[in-house]
Amino acid sequence: MTQTLTFTVQGMTCAHCTAAVKEEVMRVPGVNRVDVDLETKQVVARGTDLDELAVRAAVVLAGYEPM
Repeated sequence: MTQTLTFTVQGMTCAHCTAAVKEEVMRVPGVNRVDVDLETKQVVARGTDLDELAVRAAVVLAGYEPM
């Protein structure tokens, strides 16, 4: 069953920011799609058996703070 996790991420200001977040979140096991909207600061991760803490940690590794 596909799961969806949505976060608001503070500090993203450019295309490089969105790419960094997307790249890190895609490394999380189970994630098969990540959409990042710079305008709304929303990150949506989709996949199976998602670990919310791991996805949040990936955003932090990219240098940003998930809310």
